[in-house]
Amino acid sequence: MSFSKPRMNRLFAKTGRCFDVAIDHGFFNEVAFLSGIEDMEKAVRTVVEAAPDAIQLTLGQAKILQSILGPRKPALVLRTDAANVYNPKLHEVLWSKMIADPVEQALALDAACVVVNLLLLPNQPDLHGQCVERICALKPQCDRYGMPLMVEPLVMQANDTSGGYMVDGDLKKILPLVRQAVELGADIIKADPCDDPKEYHKVIQVAGKVPVLVRGGGKAATREILQRTAEVIQQGAAGIVYGRNVIQHKDPCGITRAFMAVVHENATPEQAARMVKE
Repeated sequence: MSFSKPRMNRLFAKTGRCFDVAIDHGFFNEVAFLSGIEDMEKAVRTVVEAAPDAIQLTLGQAKILQSILGPRKPALVLRTDAANVYNPKLHEVLWSKMIADPVEQALALDAACVVVNLLLLPNQPDLHGQCVERICALKPQCDRYGMPLMVEPLVMQANDTSGGYMVDGDLKKILPLVRQAVELGADIIKADPCDDPKEYHKVIQVAGKVPVLVRGGGKAATREILQRTAEVIQQGAAGIVYGRNVIQHKDPCGITRAFMAVVHENATPEQAARMVKE
């Protein structure tokens, strides 16, 4: 048994799948990302009540989750890196920075996993290189302490045509970046959705035995995101990591339960939608 297996089990224990709610957006210095999480304590407690498998948080906010009493709260996925690539106007100098001693800090916070970006922006090879360098440094630390490493291969569109933080759903770009994350030693992949969800089995194939969790991308209508979730699960995804589609929803508790039903019970989009108050 690998040393990381006990923590992996905390994420995937129910059915071998995982729903991780990302509430780490405040790390990236973009005002639009704060919508729905202005009051972080309220946001975290709302999501905890709905009982997803995990919650993705930053170093400064993880204490909110870990201060909640009880043995069955969601596992912590700790965000280890910040970047300045998400603003509507792209900065002249782009960077990605990692927190100090990420695995030791994750252990102190009882995290079940750490997550790091593998960014691919048009005409920004240096930024991509920074991310590769940080993953290479993080991997041996994770292996030493039995900490699962989640890598987020993130393909972004050109900022001048789409504004900040827009997913590029081109499989020709997603597939090699996912494979690179696997080659760098990822234990879990958090990957972009592709333009056609019915093609997502190709992402699963290129990741091999590494479980793939699908990112939510931009905010979508309830029926649309439930349909997309069901399709990627049917294509072999091991789960989802959604943020804005939970925290900016009118019924974050209900939509969390709906996603859990799709991920763990193979509920249809129609069945899941009945759990949500619109």
